[in-house]
Amino acid sequence: MTIIKKQNKNQQKTYDVQHGQSIELLKELHILTRDGKLNQDSRRKLKQVYHLYQFIEPLLASDNNSSITLVDHGASKSYLGFIIYDLFTNVAKQNGLYVYGIETRDELVAKSQQLAKLAGFTAMQFLHLSVADSISSELLPDKVNVVTALHACNTATDDAIDFALTKDADNIVLVPCCQAEVAAVLRKNKSKLLADIALGEM
Repeated sequence: MTIIKKQNKNQQKTYDVQHGQSIELLKELHILTRDGKLNQDSRRKLKQVYHLYQFIEPLLASDNNSSITLVDHGASKSYLGFIIYDLFTNVAKQNGLYVYGIETRDELVAKSQQLAKLAGFTAMQFLHLSVADSISSELLPDKVNVVTALHACNTATDDAIDFALTKDADNIVLVPCCQAEVAAVLRKNKSKLLADIALGEM
Protein backbone atom coordinates (compact mmCIF):
# COMPACT_ATOMS: atom_id res chain seq x y z
CA MET A 1 0.00 0.00 0.00
CA THR A 2 1.32 3.44 -0.88
CA ILE A 3 0.41 6.81 0.56
CA ILE A 4 1.83 8.86 -2.29
CA LYS A 5 -0.99 11.07 -3.48
CA LYS A 6 0.03 14.04 -5.56
CA GLN A 7 -1.37 17.54 -5.62
CA ASN A 8 -3.57 17.94 -8.71
CA LYS A 9 -2.70 20.79 -11.10
CA ASN A 10 -6.28 22.02 -10.95
CA GLN A 11 -6.48 21.74 -7.17
CA GLN A 12 -6.79 25.11 -5.47
CA LYS A 13 -3.53 25.90 -3.72
CA THR A 14 -4.61 26.78 -0.21
CA TYR A 15 -1.24 26.18 1.41
CA ASP A 16 2.42 26.64 0.53
CA VAL A 17 3.12 23.13 -0.75
CA GLN A 18 5.23 22.56 -3.84
CA HIS A 19 3.40 21.21 -6.86
CA GLY A 20 3.69 17.44 -7.09
CA GLN A 21 4.54 17.00 -3.41
CA SER A 22 2.87 14.06 -1.68
CA ILE A 23 0.00 15.53 0.33
CA GLU A 24 -0.53 12.29 2.23
CA LEU A 25 3.14 12.21 3.23
CA LEU A 26 2.88 15.72 4.66
CA LYS A 27 -0.19 14.62 6.62
CA GLU A 28 1.64 11.60 8.00
CA LEU A 29 4.48 13.90 9.05
CA HIS A 30 1.86 16.11 10.76
CA ILE A 31 2.94 19.09 8.69
CA LEU A 32 -0.56 19.19 7.21
CA THR A 33 -3.62 18.49 9.30
CA ARG A 34 -5.97 15.66 8.31
CA ASP A 35 -8.10 18.14 6.35
CA GLY A 36 -5.08 19.56 4.55
CA LYS A 37 -4.57 22.72 6.59
CA LEU A 38 -1.18 24.24 7.35
CA ASN A 39 -0.74 26.11 10.63
CA GLN A 40 1.83 28.84 11.22
CA ASP A 41 4.40 26.58 12.91
CA SER A 42 4.16 23.94 10.18
CA ARG A 43 4.40 26.60 7.49
CA ARG A 44 7.64 27.81 9.08
CA LYS A 45 9.07 24.27 9.18
CA LEU A 46 8.07 23.53 5.61
CA LYS A 47 9.49 26.84 4.37
CA GLN A 48 12.80 26.06 6.06
CA VAL A 49 12.99 22.56 4.55
CA TYR A 50 12.13 23.89 1.08
CA HIS A 51 14.81 26.56 1.48
CA LEU A 52 17.41 23.89 2.32
CA TYR A 53 16.24 21.74 -0.58
CA GLN A 54 17.10 24.59 -2.96
CA PHE A 55 20.74 24.13 -1.89
CA ILE A 56 20.67 20.33 -1.68
CA GLU A 57 18.87 19.43 -4.93
CA PRO A 58 21.62 20.80 -7.24
CA LEU A 59 24.22 18.87 -5.22
CA LEU A 60 22.29 15.65 -5.75
CA ALA A 61 21.53 16.33 -9.41
CA SER A 62 25.12 17.26 -10.28
CA ASP A 63 26.63 14.14 -8.76
CA ASN A 64 28.17 11.92 -11.43
CA ASN A 65 27.56 8.70 -9.52
CA SER A 66 24.71 6.38 -10.47
CA SER A 67 23.84 6.20 -6.77
CA ILE A 68 23.87 9.07 -4.29
CA THR A 69 24.03 8.61 -0.53
CA LEU A 70 22.71 11.33 1.77
CA VAL A 71 23.08 11.04 5.54
CA ASP A 72 20.85 13.26 7.69
CA HIS A 73 22.13 13.66 11.25
CA GLY A 74 19.89 14.49 14.20
CA ALA A 75 16.98 13.47 11.99
CA SER A 76 14.30 13.74 14.71
CA LYS A 77 10.97 13.12 12.89
CA SER A 78 12.86 13.12 9.58
CA TYR A 79 10.97 15.99 7.93
CA LEU A 80 14.08 16.88 5.94
CA GLY A 81 14.91 13.35 4.79
CA PHE A 82 11.37 12.46 3.75
CA ILE A 83 10.75 15.70 1.87
CA ILE A 84 14.12 15.57 0.09
CA TYR A 85 13.44 11.98 -0.94
CA ASP A 86 9.91 12.77 -2.15
CA LEU A 87 10.88 15.91 -4.08
CA PHE A 88 13.99 14.42 -5.68
CA THR A 89 12.69 10.93 -6.43
CA ASN A 90 8.98 11.43 -7.10
CA VAL A 91 8.72 15.08 -8.19
CA ALA A 92 12.03 15.64 -10.01
CA LYS A 93 11.95 12.00 -11.23
CA GLN A 94 15.60 11.39 -10.38
CA ASN A 95 16.93 7.93 -9.51
CA GLY A 96 19.66 6.55 -7.30
CA LEU A 97 19.14 8.51 -4.07
CA TYR A 98 19.60 6.60 -0.80
CA VAL A 99 18.86 8.42 2.45
CA TYR A 100 20.02 7.47 5.94
CA GLY A 101 18.44 9.16 8.96
CA ILE A 102 20.52 9.16 12.15
CA GLU A 103 18.58 9.63 15.40
CA THR A 104 19.14 8.76 19.08
CA ARG A 105 15.47 8.38 20.05
CA ASP A 106 14.46 4.84 19.18
CA GLU A 107 10.73 5.62 19.08
CA LEU A 108 11.31 8.21 16.34
CA VAL A 109 13.51 5.78 14.42
CA ALA A 110 10.75 3.15 14.56
CA LYS A 111 8.09 5.64 13.41
CA SER A 112 10.25 6.82 10.53
CA GLN A 113 10.95 3.25 9.41
CA GLN A 114 7.22 2.53 9.51
CA LEU A 115 6.39 5.64 7.47
CA ALA A 116 9.08 4.87 4.88
CA LYS A 117 7.61 1.40 4.43
CA LEU A 118 4.07 2.80 4.18
CA ALA A 119 5.17 5.38 1.62
CA GLY A 120 7.09 2.84 -0.45
CA PHE A 121 10.34 4.73 0.09
CA THR A 122 12.52 1.65 -0.21
CA ALA A 123 15.80 3.59 -0.35
CA MET A 124 15.41 5.17 3.08
CA GLN A 125 16.87 3.69 6.26
CA PHE A 126 16.83 4.99 9.83
CA LEU A 127 19.45 4.10 12.40
CA HIS A 128 19.32 4.38 16.19
CA LEU A 129 22.73 6.00 16.66
CA SER A 130 24.31 9.16 17.98
CA VAL A 131 26.13 11.27 15.42
CA ALA A 132 29.42 10.44 17.14
CA ASP A 133 28.73 6.69 17.04
CA SER A 134 27.72 6.85 13.38
CA ILE A 135 31.27 7.80 12.42
CA SER A 136 32.54 4.28 13.12
CA SER A 137 29.29 2.36 12.55
CA GLU A 138 29.49 -0.52 10.07
CA LEU A 139 25.82 0.11 9.21
CA LEU A 140 26.85 3.09 7.09
CA PRO A 141 28.92 3.08 3.88
CA ASP A 142 32.57 4.15 3.88
CA LYS A 143 31.84 6.89 1.35
CA VAL A 144 28.84 9.25 1.33
CA ASN A 145 27.97 12.10 -1.02
CA VAL A 146 25.97 14.59 1.04
CA VAL A 147 25.80 15.13 4.81
CA THR A 148 23.05 17.23 6.38
CA ALA A 149 22.37 18.30 9.95
CA LEU A 150 19.44 20.56 10.79
CA HIS A 151 19.73 21.99 14.33
CA ALA A 152 21.56 18.91 15.63
CA CYS A 153 21.78 19.58 19.36
CA ASN A 154 24.84 20.66 21.30
CA THR A 155 28.06 19.16 19.84
CA ALA A 156 26.24 16.95 17.30
CA THR A 157 26.86 19.55 14.58
CA ASP A 158 30.60 19.25 15.26
CA ASP A 159 30.28 15.46 15.12
CA ALA A 160 28.45 15.77 11.79
CA ILE A 161 31.42 17.70 10.39
CA ASP A 162 33.75 14.98 11.71
CA PHE A 163 31.51 12.35 10.08
CA ALA A 164 31.60 14.18 6.74
CA LEU A 165 35.39 14.41 6.80
CA THR A 166 35.77 10.75 7.80
CA LYS A 167 33.37 9.61 5.07
CA ASP A 168 34.99 11.86 2.44
CA ALA A 169 31.65 13.57 1.78
CA ASP A 170 31.43 15.69 -1.35
CA ASN A 171 29.14 18.23 0.28
CA ILE A 172 28.00 19.27 3.76
CA VAL A 173 24.82 21.25 4.44
CA LEU A 174 24.54 22.34 8.08
CA VAL A 175 22.25 24.56 10.10
CA PRO A 176 23.98 24.78 13.50
CA CYS A 177 21.84 24.42 16.61
CA CYS A 178 21.36 27.00 19.33
CA GLN A 179 24.09 25.34 21.41
CA ALA A 180 21.54 24.67 24.17
CA GLU A 181 24.09 23.17 26.52
CA VAL A 182 26.35 26.22 26.31
CA ALA A 183 23.37 28.56 26.67
CA ALA A 184 22.24 26.73 29.81
CA VAL A 185 25.68 27.13 31.39
CA LEU A 186 25.75 30.82 30.50
CA ARG A 187 22.31 31.38 32.03
CA LYS A 188 23.32 29.53 35.17
CA ASN A 189 26.41 31.67 35.63
CA LYS A 190 24.96 34.93 34.34
CA SER A 191 24.78 36.59 37.77
CA LYS A 192 28.36 35.68 38.60
CA LEU A 193 29.63 36.89 35.24
CA LEU A 194 27.83 40.22 35.56
CA ALA A 195 29.13 40.70 39.10
CA ASP A 196 32.69 40.45 37.82
CA ILE A 197 32.39 43.32 35.35
CA ALA A 198 31.80 47.02 35.81
CA LEU A 199 28.46 46.93 34.00
CA GLY A 200 27.20 44.53 36.64
CA GLU A 201 27.19 47.34 39.17
CA MET A 202 25.00 49.64 37.08
